Amino acid sequence: MNTKILKFLIPMIVPVLLILIWIYAAWNIGNQVILPKVDSVVALLLHPTENLISMGSLSSNVAVSLVRVIMGYLLAAALGIPLGILMGYYGLAFRLMNTFLNLFRPIPPLAWVPLVMAWFGIASMATALGLETGRLYVYLNNLKFSMIFIIFIGGFYPILSSSIHGVMNVNRTLVDSARVLGASEYQVFRKVLIPAAMPSIINGLRIGLGISWMCLVSAEMLPGSISGVGYLITHAYTLASTDIVIAGMVSIGLVGAAMDRVFHYFEVRKYSWQRLAK
Repeated sequence: MNTKILKFLIPMIVPVLLILIWIYAAWNIGNQVILPKVDSVVALLLHPTENLISMGSLSSNVAVSLVRVIMGYLLAAALGIPLGILMGYYGLAFRLMNTFLNLFRPIPPLAWVPLVMAWFGIASMATALGLETGRLYVYLNNLKFSMIFIIFIGGFYPILSSSIHGVMNVNRTLVDSARVLGASEYQVFRKVLIPAAMPSIINGLRIGLGISWMCLVSAEMLPGSISGVGYLITHAYTLASTDIVIAGMVSIGLVGAAMDRVFHYFEVRKYSWQRLAK
């Protein structure tokens, strides 16, 4: 059999088996609340623009969630990468910050919820900009600071750790050789250190994005949330709409997998030299 066909078929075996088990179990249970039929969930996924339980469409809620995740994730990357590079390169910075940051590393994002609510309440980007009405207010009011902070915490530590690891494992001979050839500190960072550490940093960005996306549901359970796929799932549960719950879960999985594939594609295309170097 053609190798390309095999590469496509093998990953499909487990999902197909799971769907067959789901069909059999739903038929035997015969209760839409406990386990809805596959066709009812597929119908929701095939019509993502239809209004669901007066909470907007599946696609609009996924879009709101995606914006929240991207904002929290970009903040995590903007802080985690520079700090990780500094801690990985300068021993003093590592000794100064490592113990302090490790105190907060084991704390799960959900544990921050009471403190975050005390800090931010239901304040949003609209509140910060002083907006109270209008279409822009509707969009920006969905970007609650508390939600963005929870997502930020989820993505920050994987990015930080991978950045530190990447810089620390750069071959020091490369750095010393660049200095001997007259490179300035800026040139060492730009031409040697960051490119050599980039595969590890990209891996951290990939893991951080996945964890940020996982933190989404807990972030959207916070007070003040009236949209997003996480809120849609929890609200659908209270109305016993299990088909919407599963459709929301599948949407989270599909979007998360798509984002991971983008990172994987970029990693393979740009940093395949790292595997060859080993």
